[in-house]
Amino acid sequence: MIEISRELTLRDGATLAYRVFRGPAPRRVLVLIHGMASNLTRWSEFVEETSLKSSRDILRIDLRGNGRSIFRGPLSMETWCDDIAAVLDAEGYSSAILAGHCLGANVALHFALRHPSRTEGLVLIEPLFPRSFAGALKKIQSYLFLFPPAISLLRLLNRIGVHRRYLPQLDLRELDRETRALMKSQGTSEAIAKRYASVWSDLKNLPTTVYLQSLRELSRPLPSLQEIKAPVLLLFSTGKVFSDPTIAQELCESLQNCRTIVLESHHWIPTEKPVEMRIAIEEWCGKLT
Repeated sequence: MIEISRELTLRDGATLAYRVFRGPAPRRVLVLIHGMASNLTRWSEFVEETSLKSSRDILRIDLRGNGRSIFRGPLSMETWCDDIAAVLDAEGYSSAILAGHCLGANVALHFALRHPSRTEGLVLIEPLFPRSFAGALKKIQSYLFLFPPAISLLRLLNRIGVHRRYLPQLDLRELDRETRALMKSQGTSEAIAKRYASVWSDLKNLPTTVYLQSLRELSRPLPSLQEIKAPVLLLFSTGKVFSDPTIAQELCESLQNCRTIVLESHHWIPTEKPVEMRIAIEEWCGKLT
């Protein structure tokens, strides 16, 4: 069994890049969704090492506008959710467990509400809610009124051909290795801030209009969590770089079938606590099966 790279071109012309690891016979699938200014390589280490490959297919996707799913048009939670549903259709899966980090966790939440019959379970790693925003995300809220005209202008420029011709592909697997080495030599806070909390670093790898639309979608009001019937695994960090974990956990109390795990980290659990994250997901998926 090997992981295969694939692309799916949708009716609106958008092309989605994804990778799927599947067994010789149809199995249940785990869908992995990356976070803000990221791509499917966020999950490379997890796919390499997880024991879930023996029992489940694993699909990871570049969300529209990110990684190799290049797109400069309108984006929304609904669009991302329907894109995931389209990939599931193309691969022949009727339902899935969805695991997301950061923005990806928010997408997974919206997917469960938009496609409830297709949601077997949710793994939410550091979901971000406006009421729990901290640090830079909280400051951005004061400027959200500027986003619509800025996005419209950028999309207009993109349509007439004014945009960057080359966007380097970020390899999160390699970046995590480098960051962990720096964490040992320079300290966790300095290494994490340098590598993962820089707007300018984020903008190197994706269109500016995608970045602004992603921030806008992160700032949308929290969906009605009590309507989610699927079982949920929540992984929160102790840090307050982008979100206050205490407030975020309180907001998730309305989830009906939920297990919460708190890990000692700043915000980037896949980077800071990859083994603990993987074991938690494996154990929870095992019990769910």
